[in-house]
Amino acid sequence: MATLLHIDSSVFPTDASSSRAVTDAFSRSWQEQHPHGTVIHRDLAADPVPHITAHAHTAGFSDPATHTPEQAAAFTERVKLIEELESADAVLIGAPMYNLTIPSTLKAWLDNVVLFGRTAGDAQSLKGTPVTVVASRGGAYGPGTPREGYEYVQNYLSAVLADFLGTDLDFIVPELTMATANPEMTDLIPLYEASRERALDAAAAKAKQLAQRLAA
Repeated sequence: MATLLHIDSSVFPTDASSSRAVTDAFSRSWQEQHPHGTVIHRDLAADPVPHITAHAHTAGFSDPATHTPEQAAAFTERVKLIEELESADAVLIGAPMYNLTIPSTLKAWLDNVVLFGRTAGDAQSLKGTPVTVVASRGGAYGPGTPREGYEYVQNYLSAVLADFLGTDLDFIVPELTMATANPEMTDLIPLYEASRERALDAAAAKAKQLAQRLAA
């Protein structure tokens, strides 16, 4: 049966997080369509992975037979994360925008699973794997907006997930999520609400489509 790897990185709980609300909608739709499948939920806020260390980094570029005990231990932890990712038939990632980029916990996870010669580079063990990223943000950073040049989430994740890892990448983008909390954005609340509904609908539809495709 198909396996979904569901990764959240928001520091807020589902009822206060736009990215978690949308990834939750995706996961629930997936399970409705695929009740006998497997969902692996990795919450990087509650259980962060280690940031990359010199031992973990250098071990990725050397023969395992030459690893020091420190390198071997660090590399083992990287391999566990990589194997978990490689075992997934589809991947779901919640990536809220914090200070114009992704949370450091998500960056730490990426630093561990991007391994040239295996997941990245010529090998690309994840090539073609469908990856859906819920890229929520408090404002609007799309083409034509005043802050278009500050969009570092989709640009960065496209480079890493699509170009480096070769995955089949799709974005769902709930925006203006600070409208209900910021008095200066009150006029934008209807746009935020519309964006949220579109994101929730897109998540449910995407999960259904993927689950049916993988179950076929």
